[in-house]
Amino acid sequence: MPSVFEPARLGPLTLRNRVIKAATFEGATPDSLVTDELIDYHRRPSAGGVGMTTVAYCAVAPEGRTERGQIWMRPEAVPGLRRLTAAVHAEGALASAQIGHAGPVADAHSNRLPALSSGRFFNPIGRRFTRPATAADIERVTAAHASAALLAIEAGFDAVEIHFGHNYLASAFLSPLLNKRDDAFGGSLENRAKVALGIARAVREAVGDRIAVTAKLNMRDGIRGGLEIEESLQVAAWLEAEGTVDALELTAGSSLLNPMYLFRGGAPVKEFAANFPLPLRLGMRLSGTRFLKAYPYKDLYLLEHARRFRDALSLPLILLGGVTDRASMDRAMAEGFEFVAMARALLREPDLLRRIESDPGTPALCIHCNRCMPTIYTGTRCPVI
Repeated sequence: MPSVFEPARLGPLTLRNRVIKAATFEGATPDSLVTDELIDYHRRPSAGGVGMTTVAYCAVAPEGRTERGQIWMRPEAVPGLRRLTAAVHAEGALASAQIGHAGPVADAHSNRLPALSSGRFFNPIGRRFTRPATAADIERVTAAHASAALLAIEAGFDAVEIHFGHNYLASAFLSPLLNKRDDAFGGSLENRAKVALGIARAVREAVGDRIAVTAKLNMRDGIRGGLEIEESLQVAAWLEAEGTVDALELTAGSSLLNPMYLFRGGAPVKEFAANFPLPLRLGMRLSGTRFLKAYPYKDLYLLEHARRFRDALSLPLILLGGVTDRASMDRAMAEGFEFVAMARALLREPDLLRRIESDPGTPALCIHCNRCMPTIYTGTRCPVI
């Protein structure tokens, strides 16, 4: 069994250890460009010992942002991103850019652009109906992923993570619940997977082996009628067979319909509601528990599902969900996962990994209340500190 603190290969990279700072939207880019706050957000866990930190979220097109104040990959963003990657590298860590298109999760009201999806339905947050993506839209968005990956190289990133989860655009096409199309992109899993597989091919063809390419893939959407493990396993097998990604980060849940399926623990309805204008605020306070369902927290809460992927694939896998201490890291290594990903625990304690390395018995202070989630609107942080 490898030690979580041993160096590890990821495609063309060597990480100093097997811990990755998972992508969590930072809420620190009000003008869709890098700020000093964003740089510090990633510098702190890098100084705290992670092997690689993931910048989230770098949209590949302006309508692909979940809200207007997100980075979208264009030449104007490169100088700031270059400052960010330099700061991360100075701390001995590597940097990954999470690239993707939010699809139906995009806030059309904030972006002032229609949200694309596999079909037409109403997004209450964006207060708009989504627009079904045409074949031309899919071609454009696929090419935009490749362009974003090339800009990531220019900006000094060591890796890109393609977002195929949480019912963002590619995930919405994978979902049998959201994808009711009767064209070449609907119906069979082979058709529904065309968007994700095509994006992965385009990114790999663009970057070659100059940087690592990973993908964040839903194991299941956590909603009735959504993507389930059996179909996700097949998509993962296709990605492995085509050799387009160097690793998969296994995730779950729907930002559109059931976000707390990924974020186990408290459901901060009142705190979320406070960030919305009055009609939405009242609706969230009254019926928010239907959207923000509470799921009990336990360590390694996605492990049971992830084991099935580990058993079926030889591709390196990144285990996410409830990794907070040395015991959970060691268990992930013993189960055959090459990397672990941490997020919320590092918000409260960016130096947690250094302290765990010095003292394996160090507990995390994160209480899994999830009150950090609504802070994305004002700068993501732990409000318990």
